[in-house]
Amino acid sequence: MKRKKIRRVTAIALATAMLASMTACGGDNNSNQTTPAATTTSNSAGTTASNDNTTTTQAENKEKAEITFMTIDFEGNPLSEGASIPYAEECLALMEDYTNTKVDFTWVANDVLEEKVTLALANPKEMPMIMAVGEITGAIISAANAGAFIDLNNYMFDSAKYPNLSQANPNVCQSLTVGGKLIGVYRARVVGRYGIAYRADWAEKLGLDEPKTIDDMYEMMSQFTYGDPDGNEQDDTYGLALCQYTGPFDIMQTWFGVGNKWAEQDGKLIPVHMQPEYKEALDWFKKMYDDGLVYKDWAVRGSDQWEDNVKNGECGIFIDTTDGGRRIWDYFVNNSIPSVIEGQETASMNLIGTINDKTLATTGYNGMFVLSASTCNTDEKIEDCLHFLDKMCDDEMLVLSAWGLQDVHWKLDENGYLVDIKDPTDANAAKAYQALNQTVAYIPNTAQTSPIKEENERTQRMNQVREENIPYAVFNPANAYLINSSTYSLSGATLDQILSQARTQYICGQIDEAGLQQAWDTWLSTGGQALIDEVNEQYKSN
Repeated sequence: MKRKKIRRVTAIALATAMLASMTACGGDNNSNQTTPAATTTSNSAGTTASNDNTTTTQAENKEKAEITFMTIDFEGNPLSEGASIPYAEECLALMEDYTNTKVDFTWVANDVLEEKVTLALANPKEMPMIMAVGEITGAIISAANAGAFIDLNNYMFDSAKYPNLSQANPNVCQSLTVGGKLIGVYRARVVGRYGIAYRADWAEKLGLDEPKTIDDMYEMMSQFTYGDPDGNEQDDTYGLALCQYTGPFDIMQTWFGVGNKWAEQDGKLIPVHMQPEYKEALDWFKKMYDDGLVYKDWAVRGSDQWEDNVKNGECGIFIDTTDGGRRIWDYFVNNSIPSVIEGQETASMNLIGTINDKTLATTGYNGMFVLSASTCNTDEKIEDCLHFLDKMCDDEMLVLSAWGLQDVHWKLDENGYLVDIKDPTDANAAKAYQALNQTVAYIPNTAQTSPIKEENERTQRMNQVREENIPYAVFNPANAYLINSSTYSLSGATLDQILSQARTQYICGQIDEAGLQQAWDTWLSTGGQALIDEVNEQYKSN
């Protein structure tokens, strides 16, 4: 059986130093699992940042605006009142001074975000002014149709007021448009972001080549589980890290020819569970589970353990974002985790993008920020919220949320590159600022353009994989139609839950093929057939 009060620095002084030091180059981001990674926009060092007209605060013009903001917490609530993380207070002060905004945060764990959003929608008079939303569920669409959110079409594209947000991609905005109303500010993400990270030193020790096919992947998972890849002569490793977040299954399904939630077949759009390849993928996942290549309790494990299961040497493969895999690799290097190969200094990861020339495409966004129509009940309040979101997309705030404070967490070297100077053994150092990345929309840039961090081997490989993924990334052809489906608005959350739960139950052996078919039949009778009809009516007329 396998076992498995804070030292103060002056915020205004830091802000001044930070502004003075900015030099324009390309971007790199080293933040948590839901933050988009860098996109290089320039290679020229020593030039002046292009948005000088937006870099000053409004402090001379008015007192700080006050807003309420509910967003995701991946860091254990380090920025909440009473937290004792060094420099957290200073990071918050710098953010508020720069944006000229006093923010009352409600931090919500990612695993319960949907639940908290639902509760907030049920009490509109108490809704936060800005609220982070992950998936566009039926509940969100229903709330939008009921007028719960501000129509941002009327505000966001004023380039004089919002020089960053006004550059939002119109195609992505269309995917967030309900009944002609733009209901949220999207959080930009890289299209080819998904991939696979595996212990390169484990593979080398076991004589495994880079996987190209599904069979290759299964062999690697099996060898990582039963081949004693760490050489400790104990049965204490697993092939694949999994948790209750089921995104890895969506990625792996594409390897079998399964679509991205929906697929085109015979001139019609269908949900992917109706594809014959979907059942083939499910049987593969079930075999993986039955063969002990993943934790038996993966379905109840929190996402906060997910990367750690690879970092601590229990699991050898991580399937999700390429930046997640790179972070694990960074951890090995920064903490001098020893390689299992004699003579090699540190453990290492390899990043790859596709299996069978397939991977999952992102939507171009990762969640969104909605503005409450009940609490943003004046133009001034709406503009205060959008001003904050816009300013958080400036280079200065991108740097703060990704790297922290200058001369505390990072510095500039003699060539003008950003250098991370945090103590790599201090697990709390990044918690002073990283939570702030959950307040950033990353429009128009998914990372700061100035100053940049000189790219290491790990970041170079990540960016290479992302670029290589683009021709093979599988998109969801129904995105724009789902959001305007009345059935999805009313029953989308229920329908999604039926399919997700059935997949998990089948993989874990809680239902058999008959139970799986029964769940699919229930999906059809609960609104699934009506949803298919509505999506295809729009598809044909488009």
